[in-house]
Amino acid sequence: MRPRVFAVQAIPEAPLRVLQEVADVEVFPSLRRQISLEETIDGARRSDYLLGLHGNFVPAEVIKANPNLKGIAFLGGNTVKVDFDAALACKVPVLSAHPEDAAAAYSRGVGVATADLTVAMLLALAYRLLDADRYTRADSTFQEQTMALMGVGCSGKTTGLIGLGRVGLHVARRLAAFDMRLLYTRRSRLTPEEEVKLGLQYVTLDELLRRSDYVSVQVSYNTTTHKMIGAREFALMKPSAYFINTARGRIVDEGALIEALQSGRIAGAGLEVFYNEPPTVWDPVVPQVLREMDNVILAPHNGGATYDSRSRQIMPLATGIKDLIEGRRPRGLLNPEVFGEPVLHPEFYDRGPIEPGDRGPDHFLVKG
Repeated sequence: MRPRVFAVQAIPEAPLRVLQEVADVEVFPSLRRQISLEETIDGARRSDYLLGLHGNFVPAEVIKANPNLKGIAFLGGNTVKVDFDAALACKVPVLSAHPEDAAAAYSRGVGVATADLTVAMLLALAYRLLDADRYTRADSTFQEQTMALMGVGCSGKTTGLIGLGRVGLHVARRLAAFDMRLLYTRRSRLTPEEEVKLGLQYVTLDELLRRSDYVSVQVSYNTTTHKMIGAREFALMKPSAYFINTARGRIVDEGALIEALQSGRIAGAGLEVFYNEPPTVWDPVVPQVLREMDNVILAPHNGGATYDSRSRQIMPLATGIKDLIEGRRPRGLLNPEVFGEPVLHPEFYDRGPIEPGDRGPDHFLVKG
């Protein structure tokens, strides 16, 4: 009998083919919702290997549901949401993308795709594309050159980048082509030569908020950036300005954002991330009030949603499972101790139950 792999989320064709070379693959069929704990347990019971993404959990009850489970491959690296105590007790290998593979997938895939999505949201807000689509669909005719859909546009306008990591740099390079003024703020300033090359001006956060026509959040989420954008920050923005967040939902006080949108304190927003998402909750939650706003563009935390980007992410997991099946040690193995070797990541143990919970920004960020 061929080995059986259960993928708790749909995956692209390229890594799927790699798995199908050596195993029968079952994929959780829904593209609408997260898999439940009960469904994850059922999948584990009838499978030899589990495969999942960053937002999926493997608590002890999943691992213990099948005494013959042979491997777990999940994205996340040092934030992987797997119960390593249970995995060791059951001698189940756990693997993720090797750091070098993960970095390559991010820099060539997810980082680029997220930057492109950020720019797409900015352009859609600048030219009111969603409004234009609704306007055009509403009737069989329309008024040419209507004043009903006037937008801010891009040329000569100012975008402020809060944070300037890999995604932020990709965004800056793209927006420069639209003849926009680019402001940025981050912990460490670029050299003057780098600022000139990228067309960036360094300012304080407050100045960035006051001057920008578009404000884009690009910082990482941690204890220092938790709710760094709140009522005070929105009050500094222009009433005509738009707010874009493709970083992490908990960088922003979501209630304050909603109030700023409702009151007209800001003109609109583009949001790909939300306050209540894994690992805080099992199922992501988009507030109904945001879903009802016409001046807000929403996306389901899917910035890496290109076939190339997602394939780059998943391929190390697929090849890792294939290695296990064929008797090789996977490059991204996280717990070689299940094979009797020294513990590689002692920090993965004694973390308590692997379950959703609001236990701080760094709860699943394991540091050695």
